[in-house]
Amino acid sequence: MGRARDSDLHPARLPVGTEVGPWRVLGSSAQGTYGAVYRAVRVGEEGAKPVALKLALLPWDPRFQREAVLLDRIRHPNVPLLSDHGYWRHPSAAVYPCLVMEWVEGTPLYDWALEYSPTSRQMARLLAQLARVLQATHSASAVHRDVKGSNVLVRHSDSRPFLIDFGAGNYAGAERLTWQALPPGTNGYRAPEAWHFALRSLLDKEAHYTAGPADDVFALGVTAYRLVTGQYPPPTEPEADTARTWYPESVGPQPPLALNPQVDPRLSAVILRMLSVWPEARGTAEELAEALEHIAETPVPEAAPPPAEPLPSAGCQAATTQARARLRSWQRIMVLAASIALWVVGMTQTTDWLPEGSFVGCEDAGTVALGDSAQVEEDTPDAPPRPTGVRRDIPKKPLPGQQHAPCGKSEEAIRGGCWIKHGGAVPPCPYYAYEWEGACYLPFLQPPRPATSEQP
Repeated sequence: MGRARDSDLHPARLPVGTEVGPWRVLGSSAQGTYGAVYRAVRVGEEGAKPVALKLALLPWDPRFQREAVLLDRIRHPNVPLLSDHGYWRHPSAAVYPCLVMEWVEGTPLYDWALEYSPTSRQMARLLAQLARVLQATHSASAVHRDVKGSNVLVRHSDSRPFLIDFGAGNYAGAERLTWQALPPGTNGYRAPEAWHFALRSLLDKEAHYTAGPADDVFALGVTAYRLVTGQYPPPTEPEADTARTWYPESVGPQPPLALNPQVDPRLSAVILRMLSVWPEARGTAEELAEALEHIAETPVPEAAPPPAEPLPSAGCQAATTQARARLRSWQRIMVLAASIALWVVGMTQTTDWLPEGSFVGCEDAGTVALGDSAQVEEDTPDAPPRPTGVRRDIPKKPLPGQQHAPCGKSEEAIRGGCWIKHGGAVPPCPYYAYEWEGACYLPFLQPPRPATSEQP
């Protein structure tokens, strides 16, 4: 194929083989509001690991220099490593800033949760790592300002989350780049105090809200709420907050536990804390990371035993209640049996690589929102809720209908019940499996007893 004329090159549409300084483009990865991301390799080192090349769409865009400074200050294992930054001189003589970062092959956070159905403890571990990134960012006198699900990539190889796209970030002493009342960010993740500031400052053209660590913590809380419930908390914009959820006299949104009973109550409480109406009540990123790590490292406390069922002598109503309970129990057994049948005939899960989410290079892998305003895309709170897959670890007692130990040669005895190891599956386990000591298991159910009467 003939090469396009150099004068026709555009930063948003570089063909494969284009050289940007010492880097050769291997393919396009993603495009945001102010930059395009390419998979690239250093010229002459085509066998080396690829990098993410983020190129500005506007000549001399000052956001890229700010981003480079920010990433150079924040060195954290959950942030893509910045390896180079500079400028590309277009054949027309225009100069475009660019960043070169570690390539992270991963899946956007919400898609990852939908695919793998992580447990509450796995989610707590992931959120703790993101809180540690914010702790490092705030310790560098900086803020991310655009924490959200699409700016978190979960790496395929080890399920490590990476906070990406620091293009909307800010740090102490940085030159102001925007003149709106609110700084860059995604509206659905803004803290209520930011909106209230904008509302009070409608007539003041010089007013400018300064986002701080509490804003990042709130955005992480929105992300966590969406992660474990499948839906966003009520909107924080004053005109949309008809229930006054975010006013000082309010207690805030519904607990995640009320929307998803499978969520660990401790995780639900930490998420509510991050979403506190009062900024000072949210806690620091370090405090939240410690709380989340504790949840990830310890099992759910023993719950109080359920009340004893009424004796048959309690009357017809009690007997009917027991019969319905037994029916529900057998319904659960049939669902589990169907899951096992699917597994036996070869049911497996595949991990599809999503090109738009694999970007990860240039500065936190900025797939969107490189500059002053953030592109919302799938992170809009107006999107319909998607199911979440919070799953519990192996229960402390056998499930209804599950065979008790001693178990057969092909089964393993765990917590009094018999379990079948799920082939080569490793956590995060499929939605129909349970996790135990780094492996995935299915309950071994004992077949129902044959009928003792010919009557139906």
